Amino acid sequence: MADNSHSRAGGNPAYADWVRVEIGELADVIAGGTPKAGDPDNFAEPGTGIAWLTPADLSGYEQKYIAHGKRDLSQQGYDSSSAKLMKAGSLLFSSRAPIGYVAIAQNDISTNQGFKNFVFTEHVSPDFAYHYLCSIRELAESLGTGTTFKEISGSTAKTLPFILPPLAEQKVIAEKLDTLLAQVDTTKARLERIPDIIKRFRQSVLAAAVSGKLTEEWRGNVKIDWCQTTLNECSDRIGDGLHGTPNYNDDGEYFFVNGNNLINGSLKIKESTKKVDFEEYSKHKKELGTNTLLLSINGTIGNLALYNGEPVMLGKSACYINLKDTVNRNFGYHLLSSLHFNQYAHEVATGATIKNVPLKGIRNYKFSLPPLEEQTEIVRRVEELFAFADTIEQKAAAALERVNNLTQSILAKAFRGELTAGWRAANPELISGDNSAEALLAKIQAEREALALDKKAVKKPRKKKA
Repeated sequence: MADNSHSRAGGNPAYADWVRVEIGELADVIAGGTPKAGDPDNFAEPGTGIAWLTPADLSGYEQKYIAHGKRDLSQQGYDSSSAKLMKAGSLLFSSRAPIGYVAIAQNDISTNQGFKNFVFTEHVSPDFAYHYLCSIRELAESLGTGTTFKEISGSTAKTLPFILPPLAEQKVIAEKLDTLLAQVDTTKARLERIPDIIKRFRQSVLAAAVSGKLTEEWRGNVKIDWCQTTLNECSDRIGDGLHGTPNYNDDGEYFFVNGNNLINGSLKIKESTKKVDFEEYSKHKKELGTNTLLLSINGTIGNLALYNGEPVMLGKSACYINLKDTVNRNFGYHLLSSLHFNQYAHEVATGATIKNVPLKGIRNYKFSLPPLEEQTEIVRRVEELFAFADTIEQKAAAALERVNNLTQSILAKAFRGELTAGWRAANPELISGDNSAEALLAKIQAEREALALDKKAVKKPRKKKA
């Protein structure tokens, strides 16, 4: 039986017989290594050499088991480094950049020095250990030291806490967690798809709006007075901003804005946005009115803003469209937000690295323009549907946040014994006597001590110098 230096996982009777230990009492902690990176002969394609991992291989990796990383080590690379081959079932735990990624070795595998790997005996379920290590990631991160990047040392890794239930209960906990967390992942994946679904919905609304389908019933199924026109015919003026660099003045009162300041319908001033004084502003200002749209036409194409009288100076990547009174500005905004316009703008854009839509292309954009009364109705319907979409998106985002917190909540319940309380009551013989956690710990310690003695006995003596 375990001695009194090991504490029971006290508090909740459902797991009163579990024992708390340091992980170094149950597992060998083994670091990895890297051969000289400048020698390509030290490495091999995945699946052709000796499997080898870096923490980067676990970044975004969501599977429990892993077989290899982005590249293997060649035999030369393995022999020339301190990398060690971990047997299948070993727990691979990143110890820096960042701390706490974890996976189970699907086959024999090695790692670089950014890991502290845990090799348990057969009395600890790898699946149980995997879930437990996932649950203490924040704790492991808090123990990291270093200035350039945080890292936990081998000695610190050995002191990480570990909870040891009876072996049968370990397996039940792991199975329950596999089931529950798979359901969480499925729910999370569905919620993460909602923004794309909402985006497609908005585009379908805009397509219906500018084609007349959205107000078909309203107008009586006949496209009365919709006329084919161009932006040029619907505008008093279409132009862009200053081609060149203005004289900046940190004490100036006017911001110099470009296409990247046009965000979600508004003109946004960023920390990096520079200023000009009144003289520079007066020299280059454009006549913008209450029916003006701003459109990004260089670099990022298609950002839009409704101009609301801000006294700003425009750069060349910001195009202004002074619409005539025959066009409802909000209808124009939705028109230029549509996929039809976006595709057109990219088709007429010039340039290989940085795309630019010429003003001629903007002026020549053709579309169907409904009467003002119908434009107003279209805007009302679009905004009503968009508000509905916003509500769904907000609810989905809130649900996703709750789901993201659910994994840690489930893990916490598991390691408080709450997931197996009923199982324990139904299977007392699997958690008591020789099957108890304390008996299991004593068995593990005895086997590790015997193994250590065997290794010491067969250790080769050092050669004496001649």
